[in-house]
Amino acid sequence: MANIHIDPWKPVDFAIITHAHSDHAKPDCKHYLAHKDSESILRLRLGENISLQTVEYGEKIFINGIQFSLHPAGHVIGSAQIRVESKGDVWVASGDYKVQDDHFSEPFEPVKCNTFITESTFGLPIYKWRPQVEVMDDIKEWWKQNQLHDKASILMGYALGKMQRLIKNLQPFDKPVFAHGAIYNVNERLRSAGFDLPHIPMVTSDINKKMYRGALIFGTSSSLNTPWLKKFEPYSTGYCSGWMAVRGAKNRRSVDRGFILSDHADWSELNYAIAETGAEKVYVTHGYTDTYSRWLNEQGIESEEVNTTYGDEEDVLTGETPKQ
Repeated sequence: MANIHIDPWKPVDFAIITHAHSDHAKPDCKHYLAHKDSESILRLRLGENISLQTVEYGEKIFINGIQFSLHPAGHVIGSAQIRVESKGDVWVASGDYKVQDDHFSEPFEPVKCNTFITESTFGLPIYKWRPQVEVMDDIKEWWKQNQLHDKASILMGYALGKMQRLIKNLQPFDKPVFAHGAIYNVNERLRSAGFDLPHIPMVTSDINKKMYRGALIFGTSSSLNTPWLKKFEPYSTGYCSGWMAVRGAKNRRSVDRGFILSDHADWSELNYAIAETGAEKVYVTHGYTDTYSRWLNEQGIESEEVNTTYGDEEDVLTGETPKQ
């Protein structure tokens, strides 16, 4: 036995981390292993002095005679599927993944295996993502219309993953842009680590409020319906999430516009990814686990659901957050 745990939700001696979202990267493990592109955010979240070993995609490491390697998951920067091989039997734990190329994280790479561990966050046929460029065009048009009415455009989503995807794909910016402090923290960490992101100034109390008129402000999901928004009045709010595909989700979140943009695989992408692995057995860890596992069994792929604590991603990373 290798005596390691993948994305454990309790402290262990040796943890392999698929990516740096809080529901997959928990504190207080003695030693961590992750892809090198995750390092800056893992240290921000878990502590600068954690014991962390990093590897390249495809690099083989052996632990107690068992072979491990990390492969691109396409979810967020540094996200990885964990391939485990012992005596010719190959398992892959995918963590969270998406098939669309976001132009920032390394694109998803199918990995052949006997057993595949998958999420099913959007594991229903109603979830079907449009091409990324179309969603970005919609956001640009929304921002343009807000400019005509001298309004700030506040675009919200997860600080890690969603925001870098938006920033990369909405460029070039023809009006001022600003970022919530948690997003600023993540961006600057990644920029310091050498990633290609433009500098987005942080929202601070000493900025003249007139600067926000017609501007695009990147906000965290948790900033919705908080006093932080008042400084931007008048404004329009937009929210980026796969859940916006559900009728009524926009109204429940009290936002002006919902943009269907997810860093998880949709129904077709889940089925594509699993077919590409050639797996004989699939475990479904979170999301629509019962429904999706039943669907796979009906398609002749042996499947079981597994109860986990994954799925509760948060926006604000640990570490000092500058004053807003």
